[in-house]
Amino acid sequence: MAEVRVKKETNLAEPAEVETRIRELCQQFPQGITDQVIQNDMPHLEPQQRALAINKLLSLGQLDLLRNSSGLLYRLKDSQTASKMKGSDNQEKLVYQIIEDAGNKGIWSRDIRFKSNLPLTEINKILKNLESKKLIKAVKSVAASKKKVYMLYNVQPDRSVTGGAWYSDQDFESEFVEVLNQQCFKFLQSKAEAARGGQQSPMVQRNSSFATSHEVWKYISELGISKVDLSMDDIETILNTLIYDGKVEMTVIAAKEGTVGSVDGQMKLYRGVNAVLPPAGLVKTPCGLCPVFDDCHEGGEISPSTCIYMTEWLEF
Repeated sequence: MAEVRVKKETNLAEPAEVETRIRELCQQFPQGITDQVIQNDMPHLEPQQRALAINKLLSLGQLDLLRNSSGLLYRLKDSQTASKMKGSDNQEKLVYQIIEDAGNKGIWSRDIRFKSNLPLTEINKILKNLESKKLIKAVKSVAASKKKVYMLYNVQPDRSVTGGAWYSDQDFESEFVEVLNQQCFKFLQSKAEAARGGQQSPMVQRNSSFATSHEVWKYISELGISKVDLSMDDIETILNTLIYDGKVEMTVIAAKEGTVGSVDGQMKLYRGVNAVLPPAGLVKTPCGLCPVFDDCHEGGEISPSTCIYMTEWLEF
């Protein structure tokens, strides 16, 4: 009986076609693709062909090699960044990738050293080189005045790093915050006085004395007392301090979707209040109104010994 031989079908895909398809997959999945994604898309592709195509794209600087909990990821590299990183060695590319993964919160040089396993002297040299190319920047953090975090050059730092509108060169702008406190309270007081001056029922007067945080924000913006752009969240932070001081009360009402100042179908309203009689010292204990009372303890980040409200109350 004649021997029957079955010839195994081989994949004759051109390397250029494979590379093009991998780039297309990376464009479809900007966060990165795994080997499994490539296998599912090209099931007949030999592992050796796949490896050759990936290695070529990596050597050309068209892909970034990342690592997550599920394994290796391949991500399409930005063309502008790729041109700037041209000629960089693997160590420099590794440090850049670590900083890129840190996002807008940045990363300490110590953590870069831990993740890259490179000597500190080599890391400092790489960081200076990347800064000179304007690929990364060093930003001082309000959390630690003597330390800097590194992030990509075109990334806007997170508020937790800069401190937001209340900090300037790592210094807390207490006078600026006090001025905002006074102006926000003044606006709410004037609105309440205008409501009381009308010939309306007490309930209508009370409802008319409320203002939205958007109205307060608009008033502060038109005053032009801030050198930085304040957000609605910034104004609500100021209004919250007035609530804790007993000068303002807040209520929440239902609002139509799309209404200015509403969030998730709700809107916060604020009104200035004046005490009928000056409260006694014990009644004014700051701990009774403190929103972080449960987190306050001696030696902690929130502590009675460092509480400005407690200090003012004791002086009273």
